[in-house]
Amino acid sequence: MASTLSTRQLGKQGLTVSELGLGCMGMSEFYAPTQQDERESIQVIHRFLDAGGTFLDTADMYGVGRNEELVGRAIAGRRDRVVLATKFGNVRGPQGEFLGVRGDPAYVRECCEASLRRLKVDVIDLYYQHRVDPKVPIEDTVGAMAELVRAGKVRFLGLSEAAPATIRRAAKVHPIAALQTEFSLWSREVEQEILPAVRELGIGFVAYSPLGRGFLTGRFKSVDDFPADDYRRNSPRFQGENFQKNLDLVAKIEDLARRKGVTASQLALAWVLAQGRDIVPIPGTKRTKYLDENLGATSVRLTDVELREINAILPIGAAQGERYPAHSLPTVNR
Repeated sequence: MASTLSTRQLGKQGLTVSELGLGCMGMSEFYAPTQQDERESIQVIHRFLDAGGTFLDTADMYGVGRNEELVGRAIAGRRDRVVLATKFGNVRGPQGEFLGVRGDPAYVRECCEASLRRLKVDVIDLYYQHRVDPKVPIEDTVGAMAELVRAGKVRFLGLSEAAPATIRRAAKVHPIAALQTEFSLWSREVEQEILPAVRELGIGFVAYSPLGRGFLTGRFKSVDDFPADDYRRNSPRFQGENFQKNLDLVAKIEDLARRKGVTASQLALAWVLAQGRDIVPIPGTKRTKYLDENLGATSVRLTDVELREINAILPIGAAQGERYPAHSLPTVNR
C-alpha cells in the first residue's frame, strides 16, 4: 500500500508523527473484541504502517496490559517505523476492576518498566500521564517522568485530560510535547480554554475519539446496534432522548458528506485535521475497511463555506448529554 500520509509536529522538541494516528484501545477492550479481532487488529496496524502511518497510541490500562502486548507483537521487526505512545495513571486490578488514579513517582517508574516489558521495546517515544492524580502535585508526577527521559527510557512527555492550570505547572518542570484530550465535532469544548493554552505553551494536541466513539460515522441508528457489553451503552450521549437528538445532528453531517462525495467519518476527521497543523487525531479501529476509510480523510479538503456549514450544524455544546458517565467526569479536565 503506497504511502498517503504527511507528517505533523507535536510540541517544540522535535517529535514528528504522521498526520493521522491509530488509536489501539478498542482492539483489546470496551468495544467487544474477540480473538478473531486480535488477528485483524495486527493486520490493521501493519496496513497503517505500510500507508505511511507512524503514530500508534495505547495505554497500560487497555485490556489490563493486553493491548500493549498486542501492539508489541504487531511492531516486532518494525520498531524503527513507529512513534509509540503509551500511558500510565489509571489503576486496574487483576480482574480489570478500576481502582482509581495514581501519579506518585514510585508508580510512574513501576508503570514505565511494566510497559517496556509488555511492548518489548527499549524506549517509549511519547509517555502520557493518562489522568491527573489530585492527591499528587503535578510537579512530582512530571518530575518522575522527566527522570525517565534522562534515563533514556522515554523520549517525550505528554498529559491527558489535564486542565490549563495543570498543564502550565507541568510545563515548568519539563517540556510537554502533547496534550491528549477528546476532540471531535461533538466534543468541541477544548476550543474554549485548552487549545489556546497549549498553543501558547507550544504543546501539540492529540485528539482522541475524533469520530465521537463511532457516533459520527453514521453507522449506529439504535442502542441495539451495540453489543450487550459495549461500554457506550452506559454513555449519556447514547441514551434516551439524547441518542435521538444526537442522531438528528449526525444526519445533517451525513447529508453534507453525501453532497461532497465522502463518508461521514471522512468529513468528521477532515474537520479535525482542518483545525490546525498542531492537531493530530487518533481514530481507533480494528477493521481494515474502516482504517482505509479513515486514511482517505487526509485527502479531503473542506472549503470555508463547508466549514461554516459544519459549524452551524454542530457548534460548541451542540451534542446532547455529558461525554462521560457521572462517575468518570471528575477524572477529566483537571
